[in-house]
Amino acid sequence: KDAGEVVTWGVAREGSDCSAVAEHLAAGVRSITGGEKAFAALKDAGEVVTWGDADYGGDCSVVADRLAACVRSITGNAGAFAALKDAGEVVTWGDADCGGDCSVVADRLALGVNFMAGH
Repeated sequence: KDAGEVVTWGVAREGSDCSAVAEHLAAGVRSITGGEKAFAALKDAGEVVTWGDADYGGDCSVVADRLAACVRSITGNAGAFAALKDAGEVVTWGDADCGGDCSVVADRLALGVNFMAGH
């Protein structure tokens, strides 16, 4: 909506129930990226808000401190999300088999990444 408010509908178990984070989605949302059963919203201040099935990226609490500000963009796939921060750092969360765990290449994603792609 005009003020950046998010409105969701559909099957709750498929990620449509955002009631747990609704207060964070009332205004200032710039974009939303959807996965199979979860969503990630990018707010105007660069904060990320997630909801939906935790196993599919709906819970970013493990990396929430790194998603609190300065996120430039988000991409996702069926079970994981990746956020690109202003300094070129990539932060991932969600199902490890879908790319939610980038620890093997984390040193290569710490700075200088210019863009990302997902499917």
